[in-house]
Amino acid sequence: MEKQFKKPLSGIIPPLVTPLRANETLDVESLERLIEHLIAGGVHGLFVLGTTGEEQSLSYDIRKQMIRESCRINRGRLPLLACITDTSIVESIRLAQVAADCGADGVVSAPPYYFATGQPELAQFYEELVPQLPLPVFLYNMPSHVKVSFAPDTVARIARNTQVKGFKDSSANTVYFQSVMYKMQYRDDFAMLVGPEEITGECVLMGANGGINGGANMFPELYVAMYDAAKAHDIQRMLQLQQVIMQISTTIYTVGKHGSSYLKGLKCALSLLGIINDDFVASPFYKFEAPEREKIRKALDDLNIKDGKIVVEG
Repeated sequence: MEKQFKKPLSGIIPPLVTPLRANETLDVESLERLIEHLIAGGVHGLFVLGTTGEEQSLSYDIRKQMIRESCRINRGRLPLLACITDTSIVESIRLAQVAADCGADGVVSAPPYYFATGQPELAQFYEELVPQLPLPVFLYNMPSHVKVSFAPDTVARIARNTQVKGFKDSSANTVYFQSVMYKMQYRDDFAMLVGPEEITGECVLMGANGGINGGANMFPELYVAMYDAAKAHDIQRMLQLQQVIMQISTTIYTVGKHGSSYLKGLKCALSLLGIINDDFVASPFYKFEAPEREKIRKALDDLNIKDGKIVVEG
């Protein structure tokens, strides 16, 4: 457990979409193509069953299958993290054991949702959960979905247990992110990872370890290039890459009228790019119809794509 993450997990770790044919049918062929696409694109790790992976909409059987097949396809080539977020501590532990048995390298956990916890209760929950897990743990801050945000002091308290190896923040609040990073300076093995791709470059420039960026499912080289530019403090290159990242964010992710637009747009784009067979989205959501699909097609056409990769001049 200690061996895998003696150094902080760093780089671009895409949150994989879960390719589906139906609510209870994983598209393993598409998953294989997606993982090979990501590895060829130079990403530094894989993250399954996150928000982009629709974990909370999936049955436990499909979650387990997604972990099992992803580990099989990956064959230990990259560190692989599996999300175990649940309202039940027992189910989180069970899923973590599946991940360990299949060869995953770590697990990711957002606070239990529905009943909102106070900060002392949140800390106590993780102080109970973490010692029962068979793998290193990464905390996942997703306040828009679970109604609770980790206070920086709470992160520092939970991370006294060195089995806690990192923190993924999807709040899109850079002041908050910097506050957690400041609190965690005492752990040189602790990974600070940011979710929103629109701010990954600036966060890495300021000391973050990397990004868990959904857009990397489509164009892994683009997000790896942004990470590399930020690490090198190449501001001019960052500015060029940021323009393309924002073009993706403001077109592909904004076609629908609801909060599901990001997920529908991403899956639709992946199907149009031929990376996954079908853009089926698990209930309660539904994939785009023809008019929206055409808008996604146009958004892709407006990008400078050659041989499946985005070309950024400069």
